[in-house]
Amino acid sequence: MKRYKKIMTIAIVCIMTVVMVACAPTATTPKPDATSAPTKAPSAGDTPATPEVPGIEGFKPFGKRVHITVPVYDRSKEGYPAVDDNYWTRWIQSEFGDKYNIDVEYVAIPRNDVMVKYSMLIAADDTPTILMEYDYPKVAQWANDGAMRVIDLNEFAKVAPDYYGAMVENNQLGYTDINGETYFVLTERPYYNTTFTFATFVRMDWLRKVGYDHVPKSYAEYTDAIDKIMQAGLTDIPPLGKHLPSAAYVVNFGYRDFPVNEEEWIMHSSLGTASLPWEPTYKLLKRENAEYNKGYYSKEYDLETDDLQWKSDFINGKVYSYGGYMSANVDWLTSFYEKNPDAELAIASVYTGVEPGVMSAQIRADNPFGMIVGFSSLATDDELKAAWMLMEWMFQEENLFVLENGIEGVTYTMGPDGLPVVDGDYRGPEMLNHNMNIDMTCLIHASKKVGTIEQTIKALTPQGLPQDFTQALIDNYYELKEVADRGMAYSDPVFAVAIESESEYSATLLSLYKEYSAQLVKCAPEEFDALYKDLSQKYLDAGYQKIMDERLAAYKAGNTTKLPKN
Repeated sequence: MKRYKKIMTIAIVCIMTVVMVACAPTATTPKPDATSAPTKAPSAGDTPATPEVPGIEGFKPFGKRVHITVPVYDRSKEGYPAVDDNYWTRWIQSEFGDKYNIDVEYVAIPRNDVMVKYSMLIAADDTPTILMEYDYPKVAQWANDGAMRVIDLNEFAKVAPDYYGAMVENNQLGYTDINGETYFVLTERPYYNTTFTFATFVRMDWLRKVGYDHVPKSYAEYTDAIDKIMQAGLTDIPPLGKHLPSAAYVVNFGYRDFPVNEEEWIMHSSLGTASLPWEPTYKLLKRENAEYNKGYYSKEYDLETDDLQWKSDFINGKVYSYGGYMSANVDWLTSFYEKNPDAELAIASVYTGVEPGVMSAQIRADNPFGMIVGFSSLATDDELKAAWMLMEWMFQEENLFVLENGIEGVTYTMGPDGLPVVDGDYRGPEMLNHNMNIDMTCLIHASKKVGTIEQTIKALTPQGLPQDFTQALIDNYYELKEVADRGMAYSDPVFAVAIESESEYSATLLSLYKEYSAQLVKCAPEEFDALYKDLSQKYLDAGYQKIMDERLAAYKAGNTTKLPKN
């Protein structure tokens, strides 16, 4: 960690120049009117002066007790402790909070209802000291609405030099501003262009029964396999799971032309608003319409608002595939093998959907950062500094190691390679929460990182299963890396100005996309094109055209990122 301090002095001198170049504001974009002034050095008195020695070596307890609130995702996982009050939240309080006279309170944020929960907290003047999300449009909305305060990265670097140094090393300073003001710090996302921590598992035993000795590597093979699975009666329900869209993200990367037109990418590629009128979404929905009419999906899939039924059907051996993020303990895989002890699973290929003229092996890379972290406009200077101190403290290797692995001999053992092996089955009071406490440690990075990529994957591989997926997950990483190395893995644009129309219309458009996409998937194939044209126009008129225009204007003014050059 100390290596980051070596670059801090130079970095602080040039930070404002870097940020201004990367994220220059436009003259026509108003600044949020509800944010506080840039952070100043804490005043003397009850608050200790900014330490002469940067970082933890200069930390001193506050003279008066300081209270901070920190969000943590609540995934409502059965058998797991409360996310806002458990052994590890109390460990942070005892090891960090009590030492520096800080009360650290965790606030549960339902994972499937993030924006609603935050909106309620903000409306009640109960905004958490730290606000964080993976999606840039969400944090941009909070900044634009005045829920976040402007910060001074020079002051942040004095309190949290290791954390700040990692931002410099990961080239993240260009993402800290919006509307010409600095709001954000960013966490690390290891191997961000491969999305390797997510894997889709398929019924390899079913594939063998219909003549396949490998997972499908094209859409022709895939549909052939699914058709044969249905014909063989290997399940008594539709073989594929599906539910109504629960978020604005449209999984249409593979359906895009490559290279994608940059202006189209700017106008349509977003986690904030679904891109119904874009050609790639047309191709995606057209394919899903054909699959629905072949009986691949439940006739009532649009009554499901999340994937709980899909997961249940997979656990009970009824559907072909299901996917999720990997960790030492994946409850749905454990439950699957309990119900289907003789089953064989495999990991789906990134090439499964490839069809000439329709879909290629393009993937959405994650952003080159994990959580985008901002701070409440209601936070005092003391509270802001205390939050920064927590982040720097968690960043230290010795503290992060404990939070991600627990207690040796209780929650983990050391393997012969000198790396920790987490006991995913442990259910005592010290048990780690979801994915090895990732919803706490996401304040540092988006996924656990251990040594080499192979060692990292080994640490994330589900334990205690009849099959060992370590090599399969490593192979999956390198298959994804092949795609990334061809330049066919990229993310969404990031805007240095708030897109006002997106804040205004995104909720309405998400509701319409749920309704319209279901109509398009379920209609007769011969009705699809006319219905798509009609619904796309209605969608444009409901606000999407304004979003497209505003995004394009920001791009032409130089206020967005651009596609990577291959």
